[in-house]
Amino acid sequence: MKNPLTRLANNITVIDAHYVQRGIASIYIVAQNKKVTIIETGTAHSVPYMLDALTKLGFTTNDVEYVIPTHIHLDHAGGAGDLLEICPQAKLVIHPRGAAHMIDPAKLEAGTMAVYGEEKYRKLYGTLKPIEEQRVMIAEDGFELDFNGRILRFIDTPGHALHHFCIYDQQSEGIFTGDTFGLAYKVFSTKNSEFIFATTTPVHFDPDAMLSSMDKLLTLNPKYLYLTHFGMIEPTDAVIAQLKQSINAFVKIAQSEKDNSEGRVGRIEQKLMQWLLGQLDKTECDLPLGDRKKMLATDCNLNAQGLDVWLKRLEKQVRKA
Repeated sequence: MKNPLTRLANNITVIDAHYVQRGIASIYIVAQNKKVTIIETGTAHSVPYMLDALTKLGFTTNDVEYVIPTHIHLDHAGGAGDLLEICPQAKLVIHPRGAAHMIDPAKLEAGTMAVYGEEKYRKLYGTLKPIEEQRVMIAEDGFELDFNGRILRFIDTPGHALHHFCIYDQQSEGIFTGDTFGLAYKVFSTKNSEFIFATTTPVHFDPDAMLSSMDKLLTLNPKYLYLTHFGMIEPTDAVIAQLKQSINAFVKIAQSEKDNSEGRVGRIEQKLMQWLLGQLDKTECDLPLGDRKKMLATDCNLNAQGLDVWLKRLEKQVRKA
């Protein structure tokens, strides 16, 4: 099984979740005093890669103490049930708004299947397995987990999803950011810079909340950001400015399509692609245009859907006023 490990400082290892294609979603294995915490799970299809990584690192499933998805979107939490089933000592740590869906994932699975259709859903995510309630720990805002002397602090971060938290690791002075701090795919990185942009996927995108959550994280003065999409980056001024610029640009694009007529999602999607390609042209990225479009296509589509839902929510508020 081809599953290279990227070992970072502070006993943190990042592996590829093999979601859609390589380099899209990462999983973090944090080791402390011969025990393991897994942050993000990928999908049910990602579990064999996690098991392979544990073996390569010298651990067994009995060594896993905590499994922590940042939120319940299935590229982050889809493999949690399978993982808990084969890690007998592990507990799931989850946002209070997400716990019920991990204990009984029927509605979560049905809702996702309604979007993708059953065949595509199974291909992407497999099957969600329920988790016993007694093995679920709820992490409220500010909760601190003592992982064998390593303190993990949980921070409620709405904006991407209402069931989203980030995890500050005191030992590394880094934050596992889930989707709150955007996407920075390595294929777009150069020796001089990262290429980062926001994710506005359905259904809870809120630009004001997202910017507020980012600022909340930055008050911790993190040295590192451990992105789910993808890998570790440093929170430089340029990275922060670029991410905030993308949020503002995406909102402006959405607001330019206030006419709620058929095809609005497609029009927003096209404008997002044009904007991102234009931003990439300003960098030293040498990836061919066709590969750039392929890498950005799924995010442009999902972001457009999320922006459309956000517009509809605003339109509903206006009608009620």
